[in-house]
Amino acid sequence: QVQLVESGGGLVQAGGSLTLSCAASGSRISSNAMGWFRQSPGNQRELVARITAGGNTYYADSVKGRFTISRDNAKNTVSLQMNTLKPEDTAVYYCSLGRNAIGGFASWGRGTQVTVST
Repeated sequence: QVQLVESGGGLVQAGGSLTLSCAASGSRISSNAMGWFRQSPGNQRELVARITAGGNTYYADSVKGRFTISRDNAKNTVSLQMNTLKPEDTAVYYCSLGRNAIGGFASWGRGTQVTVST
């Protein structure tokens, strides 16, 4: 059973940057897609970025050009570099492991809060 633990959230001013990290244990992630999702109060959880086992990336339109997802299979980690943060990026961010190489997200971490102030 894989365990995912997010870190790196916090409070930042608009225009600032944060890097989220997700450490996986209990299973190797190299053959699986990994993703970052977020959820703000009153809204559904949404996909922010994903990276396939092969390294292909996808971004939601709202973060394209500002966020970068990356993975380090040797360290069993995935990261999300977030630049030019906006107040609307405020949410709990969740790391997720896909069931297969391209998606099928089914395992989740507990999340890390990101708050962007004006």
